[in-house]
Amino acid sequence: MSKESIKDTNIQSIKENAPVNYIGNDIIITDRIHKAPTNGQPHRMNFILLMLCTKGEFRFTIDTQEYSATKNNVIIISDRHVVENYHTSDDAEGMLIILSVGFFYETVSNVSDISTLFLFSRNNHVVSLSQKEADIFKGYCDMLKNKIADTDNQFRRELSRTLILAMFYDMSNVIYRVQTKNDKKQNRADAIFTKFILLVEENYKTERRVGWYAEQLCITPKYLSETVKHVSRRTPNEWIDRYVTLEIRILLRNSTKSIKEIATDMCFPNQSFLGKYFKEHVGMSPSEYRKS
Repeated sequence: MSKESIKDTNIQSIKENAPVNYIGNDIIITDRIHKAPTNGQPHRMNFILLMLCTKGEFRFTIDTQEYSATKNNVIIISDRHVVENYHTSDDAEGMLIILSVGFFYETVSNVSDISTLFLFSRNNHVVSLSQKEADIFKGYCDMLKNKIADTDNQFRRELSRTLILAMFYDMSNVIYRVQTKNDKKQNRADAIFTKFILLVEENYKTERRVGWYAEQLCITPKYLSETVKHVSRRTPNEWIDRYVTLEIRILLRNSTKSIKEIATDMCFPNQSFLGKYFKEHVGMSPSEYRKS
């Protein structure tokens, strides 16, 4: 697979090529998966995808590894992964939810939710659900589809976000079940990446230097950078910035703290420094984000 052949796929392009219900470029849901075009072209996902197979079979490749999903299997693909060779059986049916990364960040209520999803989905793209779990997941999908289709509801975005958060915590319970059942031994690169992410989760408020994390892991900064980039397609700095900006988003959205107080909590030298950092990574100032 040549790098030049990979096509970036975003929510806007899916809206233009498939029958879906949506809210802006933040969320898509559809049960008409059989209408989606099937082809072998590789696509890089620039969003988070959750899909429940309710009938038939779905076959596809993620990062050159082949997968198949059948009834009561849920598919989880986080952004930056490359999907190709997507095909379905003639009787395939399912529910598909696609979230922009920004909307997911708005939805989660705790930074640890990032590591829960991203670490798990790296090695568990297809998960088998019990009938009860599948029924719960489908119930969320049905409610979400109805809510998104209700364009007269002025609060459909907020209600959709609340439903997705509840669904995510039920999915986290599935993740917990699978992780306690499967005790796979990680290779060295995966182990380093997992330890790095957990270190970031614990220390992002006070430590943002790649060298510090490398020192804790007893490896060189260069080796850490190469390993994290190879495993996750992101640099260590990108992961650190993700955790920092997410925490600032949560504080701006859910607390009454002033921006100056948030700057102190996040160990920024001053409010101005935080403002420049946040605008560089989010595209708007903290005050603009809080108003929006």
